[in-house]
Amino acid sequence: YLMELVLRRRRSNHLCTIGDLYCNGDFCVYTLEDVVRENPVLPVSEWKLHGKTAIPQGRYRITITNSKRFGRPLPLVNMVEGFEGVRIHPGNGPEDTEGCILPGMSVSPEETRVLESRFAFNKLYLLIDDALAQGDDVWLDVRNA
Repeated sequence: YLMELVLRRRRSNHLCTIGDLYCNGDFCVYTLEDVVRENPVLPVSEWKLHGKTAIPQGRYRITITNSKRFGRPLPLVNMVEGFEGVRIHPGNGPEDTEGCILPGMSVSPEETRVLESRFAFNKLYLLIDDALAQGDDVWLDVRNA
């Protein structure tokens, strides 16, 4: 069996990118990422600004591994070209991410923050953890606006 997460990004603003995350076709949580700077004809190293760039669109396997930085198990986005240690973790604004995906239950009116991130993270973590515990593969499909 397969759990399919689809992240549909909205257009980036000058600070970040808000997205809508679906789990097996149903809306799950909002997301906040760094600004999308992707240029598909250039290598990642040509367009990535360290700590200020969203990962390239694509399909990624999700696993849960222990994060040294956060000192706890967190979902890991695997095999992201030009990026290392991309996680899904709680956080509210662009200052809380360096290429990672921050879940939220709602979005601030100016679309520069996600709110109730811990609650959203726990909801998403349980879905991913349950799927993995049942032996399912979990995949994330990231789509630019």
